Amino acid sequence: MRGRLVRRDELTGADREAMYGLLCSHFAGVTRERFAADLAEKSWALLLEDEEGLRGFSTLLLYESTPPGEEVCTVVYSGDTIVDLAAWGSAALPRCWIAAVRRLRELHPTGRLWWLLLTSGFRTYRFLPVFWRDFWPRHDAQIPPEVRIRLDWLAREKLGPLYLETAGVVRFAQSQRLAGDLAGAAGGPARGVLPGEESRVGGRRRAGLPDRDRGGESDGGGAADVAGSGVE
Repeated sequence: MRGRLVRRDELTGADREAMYGLLCSHFAGVTRERFAADLAEKSWALLLEDEEGLRGFSTLLLYESTPPGEEVCTVVYSGDTIVDLAAWGSAALPRCWIAAVRRLRELHPTGRLWWLLLTSGFRTYRFLPVFWRDFWPRHDAQIPPEVRIRLDWLAREKLGPLYLETAGVVRFAQSQRLAGDLAGAAGGPARGVLPGEESRVGGRRRAGLPDRDRGGESDGGGAADVAGSGVE
């Protein structure tokens, strides 16, 4: 399986239809309007393809921000993300995502690089200790005050009133959940986060910012915990 990084405005009609069809085949509650809205706010799409066609994708937005008391930084924000059931055992998504972000970093070199991640389950979250030394939130340590300020700032800036700061979650108006038997399948697909895969847990979404400065998903009725760390 290979990854193809495409600017949003260079996606063909066939690309968009394949992406929408793949999302619909794995999630209930998907609408064409919501898919179009998510894609419209992103700047890139990572397409995972093999000889049979599209097997997965993730949408990405890179932008600059200035959290309180900090210098200008670059943020990677992940949107719709899905891997076809037939490819759930593949490591192509995290491998290609890391390669894509390294390439995009060359185009967006300003400041530190943060990943704004929304995840509704453990499968994506468990990638954080694999790829990053420091990440938030985590079960074995309190979020440092300066990290909490940064996380709250980025979540409010990007998600506005959807972000419930006291709870540390994001709540969406519409729900997209794994369809049918997929909801109980081991190793479910990703939705709204990278790199990795996720399944819904209690309708809650964690929003993350993994940190790699040493080199190194969406549910209505759902929510997002904001995590923190860096990507460079």
